[in-house]
Amino acid sequence: MRSGDRHLTGDSEKNVRTQLSIIVPVFNEAPLIRPFLQHLRDRTPEAEIIVADGGSSDGTVDLATGFCDRLVKSDRSRATQMNTGASAARGDILWFVHVDAEVPLGSLDEIAGIMNDSKVVGGYFRIRLPRGFVYRLTDTFAHYAGILLRMRCGDHGLFCRRTAFLDIGGFPEVPLMEDVQFFRELCRSGRVTYSDKRILVNPRRYESVGRISLTLAYGFIATLYNFGVPLSMLASIYKRMCCDRCCRHR
Repeated sequence: MRSGDRHLTGDSEKNVRTQLSIIVPVFNEAPLIRPFLQHLRDRTPEAEIIVADGGSSDGTVDLATGFCDRLVKSDRSRATQMNTGASAARGDILWFVHVDAEVPLGSLDEIAGIMNDSKVVGGYFRIRLPRGFVYRLTDTFAHYAGILLRMRCGDHGLFCRRTAFLDIGGFPEVPLMEDVQFFRELCRSGRVTYSDKRILVNPRRYESVGRISLTLAYGFIATLYNFGVPLSMLASIYKRMCCDRCCRHR
């Protein structure tokens, strides 16, 4: 694995005691990266922002320059990228956020309030997709099914104490469901709670694949995962049902 670390702005001189670090894994996100980082800086001005690039070739790195505190590079793998970003982070709390998300107002205060309880090792936000019956069904069902099955994905903006992250060993380097496996390990290590504030999720994949098709695909893969189907097989199914279909619809 290769790793690079570049200090990009004056903000990178923030005190090493920065309380919260945001890690953003990216790969070829040129259209989104700069507006997202501007949004993130506006909503979370006191946080350290780390972009973890997985070998982008579309100018993502250049566009991120000057809009984050650190930029680290690793092999392309969301787990590897997030682990690399966490290794570079200075914060006591680590928050993992996707580049196509819109974080809620007051999110730093919300996380601080949750983490004030010493028994809490981490948490997450509820998600909100745009208006529409299928989307309301998706984000509502996903929330309660996720509680029952102890499943949360990266869209939920998982956050945790650095100490818990290290104790768990970070995100497992698996072909799929690394966020779910990390979440379950986090739950085993202590109390995990959630905020009723919503992260607005970009529906780009739903619109490309099809709202109902992708919702059913996610549900099918989650069911197979809970029945112990090997992750390599799930990765193949995910590629066929989600990624390949997404490309065909472009």
